[in-house]
Amino acid sequence: MKYLIGLYGVTVLIAAICFNFWGQYAYKGFFYNFGQGLVWPAVVFPSVGKALGGLIMLVVIGGLLAFGNRR
Repeated sequence: MKYLIGLYGVTVLIAAICFNFWGQYAYKGFFYNFGQGLVWPAVVFPSVGKALGGLIMLVVIGGLLAFGNRR
């Protein structure tokens, strides 16, 4: 598991450097591009971003239903 986290960290760093020099928002600071690098699959593949947003909405709605105010 540590190997996968380290591998993802390396890809985040590579994506942040690429976005910083050659990306659409290269004029913005490195840490903005580092934030983009953290979610690079959603940036590179927009359909992944939409699916991730839908999944987050389902988790929030499920959490509200499961842990909401029960009488």
